[in-house]
Amino acid sequence: MTLGVAVGTALAPGIPRPVRVAGALVAGTVGAVGLYDDLAGSAASKGLRGHLSALGRGEVTSGAVKVAVIGVAGLAGAAAVSDNPLDALVGGAAVAGHANLLNLLDLRPGRALKAAALHAPVALTAPAGGVAAAALGAGAAVLHDDLAERTMLGDAGANALGAALGLALVARESRAARLVHLGVVTALTLASEKVSFTQVIDRTPVLRELDRLGRRQ
Repeated sequence: MTLGVAVGTALAPGIPRPVRVAGALVAGTVGAVGLYDDLAGSAASKGLRGHLSALGRGEVTSGAVKVAVIGVAGLAGAAAVSDNPLDALVGGAAVAGHANLLNLLDLRPGRALKAAALHAPVALTAPAGGVAAAALGAGAAVLHDDLAERTMLGDAGANALGAALGLALVARESRAARLVHLGVVTALTLASEKVSFTQVIDRTPVLRELDRLGRRQ
């Protein structure tokens, strides 16, 4: 998944070279650190609160490393589509938050990929639409196997997918829109510490049916 997003972005036509390079590097870096967390992560510390608590005890978890690397990668990507440092900072935080949010949704087969597909009407029209196209194309390629539970995105795939889509959105957003974007992903991330997204989805008929669409029953 990560390789598909990174290579697809690197080869995507119609976008400026700096954006193409930034998109490929963001997807590759975020996916790589997600893979590291998949392989080295422990169930002892979960969620943002868990990793911050571990840091407070002097323990550097794989999740904390992932948060730091995704933050730097998001900032680097946003800088390629920003006119000034402030916009880059806000945009970078939004990209990092988006990467984390897609990963939070990757708790059931196909859920994160369906959420990604909902980005298409907006993300594909962005100046970095080629980045979104690469991400959505890679997602479409693995959707069938993900729904059939033959493969899974894991942190590597979900984080890379979210980062690429986040960058595509940031590329089209004004500063005010980036602040709203950042506010939404931050609010949802904080909410996930107290509320189960799966329970909310299961209690909402439309979301429940969409979530179960194509899955093994």
